[in-house]
Amino acid sequence: MTLATEHLHSYIDRHRQALDRLAGLAPEVRLTAQACVDALQRGNKLLICGNGGSAADAQHFAAELTGRYRRERRPLPAIALTTDSSALTCIGNDYAFEEVFARQVQALAQPGDVLVGITTSGRSANVIRALEAARRRGAFTVALTGEGGGPAAQCADVSLRAPSEHTAQIQEIHILLIHVLCETIDDAFVEDAQA
Repeated sequence: MTLATEHLHSYIDRHRQALDRLAGLAPEVRLTAQACVDALQRGNKLLICGNGGSAADAQHFAAELTGRYRRERRPLPAIALTTDSSALTCIGNDYAFEEVFARQVQALAQPGDVLVGITTSGRSANVIRALEAARRRGAFTVALTGEGGGPAAQCADVSLRAPSEHTAQIQEIHILLIHVLCETIDDAFVEDAQA
């Protein structure tokens, strides 16, 4: 049990260090939130993708928008590209795993949509290809990455680089950033509903 306590303190310390540097992302968060709100107000949609834990984050983000984050507002169009097992296995088998998101983006993305690609390393080939495909389709692109950004950051209009090199802390910060975006989107659409 002493080891568990040591792990707890270690995680708290690493999380606190990342949080202390998070405010430096304010300009990128503002730009991302505005792009999401603008797209949704125009009737466009959000497409979100990632692998493993980032796939779960993509689904979480989409669910908060199609359902409800904290306050009542109309449902908003958001699709996690991670959820259709038939599409993922078909594209992975017939083309390559690197194409599982890009092919869906080619089918679904419209000019003015937003694609959010989540990759802790910034090196996930299928997320990078989705970002590239989305830009070709005229979508605004956002990469949620770790501190280094990797190639994904270079393929996106804006990158939200969680200020850590530790995967667990990067994932924790990604969820925090997703919740900040959800809160900001809620504000915009609750105000619309009251107007």
